[in-house]
Amino acid sequence: MDDTAHRLTAAPTPTPYDRAAEARWVPEPDKRPGRTAFQRDRARVLHSAALRRLAGTTQVVAPMRSDFPRTRLTHSLECAQVGRELGAALGCDPDLVETACLAHDIGHPPFGHTGEEALDQAAEACGGFEGNAQSLRILTRLEPKRFAPQDETPARLAPWPGRSVGLNLTRAALDAATKYPWTHGAHPADPASPKYGVYADDLPVFRWLRAGSPAGRRCFEATVMDWSDDVAYSTHDVEDGLQAGHIDPAALRAPGERAELFKVAERYAPDAGPEELSAALDRLLAQEWWPESYDGTARARAGLKDLTSQLIGRFCLAAEQATRARYGPGRLTRYTAELVVPREVRLECAVLKAVAVRYVMQRDEQAQLRARQRIVIAELAEALSRRAPEVLDPVFAAMYREAEDDRAALRTVVDQIATLTDASALALHARLVGPDRG
Repeated sequence: MDDTAHRLTAAPTPTPYDRAAEARWVPEPDKRPGRTAFQRDRARVLHSAALRRLAGTTQVVAPMRSDFPRTRLTHSLECAQVGRELGAALGCDPDLVETACLAHDIGHPPFGHTGEEALDQAAEACGGFEGNAQSLRILTRLEPKRFAPQDETPARLAPWPGRSVGLNLTRAALDAATKYPWTHGAHPADPASPKYGVYADDLPVFRWLRAGSPAGRRCFEATVMDWSDDVAYSTHDVEDGLQAGHIDPAALRAPGERAELFKVAERYAPDAGPEELSAALDRLLAQEWWPESYDGTARARAGLKDLTSQLIGRFCLAAEQATRARYGPGRLTRYTAELVVPREVRLECAVLKAVAVRYVMQRDEQAQLRARQRIVIAELAEALSRRAPEVLDPVFAAMYREAEDDRAALRTVVDQIATLTDASALALHARLVGPDRG
């Protein structure tokens, strides 16, 4: 019996998660007994249109520019596989961690981080744009699955009787998917950080999901999700770069190239100097499974797959062992622990991220492409704002008409753009503005 069949027939497994963790913003009965609350959460995210949209959204290389690209969807699936196994090894509910991993990038707009930066500028008048805050907005508002009862709307949902509550996931699932549990500028250690997890007008549900949680602290499942994201991103993007011929393994041993690489790595490890980063890279290069070259043959491709597997195993096992060393052998959930990742392993991961950035994302052609993508997003925002609500999709046109002020109206336009794929953003831009001349 495969894993899916097992989940459909097995009785719910007792978990240490309490009723508050399994609560939903709007209570609802289970249509089919025999599933846990977190299995229901996982199914809702897996079947959502918002997750499917990620198949057409940039990860590193644009979906239409490669025969076998990694997209935001494949990255999310890979992150989910890593997180499910690591979380289960540490005592988390595996469906809960997988749900968080599947949902962690669901708010990313077209064109990846380039689109995120361009939308942040376009949304300045309504508080900016952040992919993680958009994820929460999609899960709790924009993805239509459940609505608050028209005549029984709790006070916490006012003033929107009958409004959408998105997928209506459990408190624990929303908390686990929240990588940055604070508002813009409220980072607990770095107020200048651009990262945050909730917009001002989504604070009601944020306060509900964070009820009883320590301020600014992520739950254990969220830390597992975050590390799984780093592991999946750093390993698979390097694999893709090697296979595409953008990364030359020999260059990683050249002093001049290494110096430039470590400058990039500092953005991921600002507290590490060149000597520590060099030692981290050398540890990886010394492994018997690290490729000396890549020629595209079947044996070389198999070697790349082994490289990825070895790296994932190395990074996850190190985190599992370090976390167990600190907290012992019991089940680790919610706010009973924090994931421990050894510094040496974090630096190895940072160096791999830098490899992908320097040799794949910083290529001249990619820089030119990103410049055109920023223009597309800016012009889309201007055209939609000027011609709304007539040119908006029906769901967003209705929200635009109901907007209480200009900020809410602009947020609706931003929501519309953020739900586009790379291809649909280009198509809508061509229809409203004219064809992209890049």
